[in-house]
Amino acid sequence: MGSPDSILLARMQSLLTFVLSCLLLAFSGSAKADIYSEVNRLVMAEQWSSAQSQAEKHLKTQPTDPQMRLLLSRIQDGQGQAAAAIATLQILSQSFPELPEPHNNLAALLARQNRYAEALVSLQAAIRARPDYATALENLGDVYLALAIEAYQNANRAMPSQPRTTNKRLAVEQILSSSTP
Repeated sequence: MGSPDSILLARMQSLLTFVLSCLLLAFSGSAKADIYSEVNRLVMAEQWSSAQSQAEKHLKTQPTDPQMRLLLSRIQDGQGQAAAAIATLQILSQSFPELPEPHNNLAALLARQNRYAEALVSLQAAIRARPDYATALENLGDVYLALAIEAYQNANRAMPSQPRTTNKRLAVEQILSSSTP
């Protein structure tokens, strides 16, 4: 066994290594948070190419990072690349089915393209992942209203002389339009 001084020195070195490791982890954690903040700031400022450059640079080192991939889908959508954003969200939803946000955002993009049945499936997955996800629940209501409008339109085409379906469609459209900001 070593002298008390050598034991103390070894303990001090271990403690120093531990403290430096903690500081490094804390610094890298804050650096990681900073990249998300920076990309999000660029998204909010609609500086799409800078945001995409930062996101892609980060994803080269951490390709499965769900938060950055979610931000990338927002960037793609902001650049008018809806198909790319949908593809990013589909892959993200498959990779991380427990995360509700990718499912919800995918549903929003699908609903914008009038792909309500697909949006419904995505929203149901979001709600399974987090049953109290208010945004997904609200979006689910909107998708159901859009599906109701489609059903009333189909009923009206099948029987054009029936004003009841037209009145219902108009009522639902009014509800939906009054809730849009």
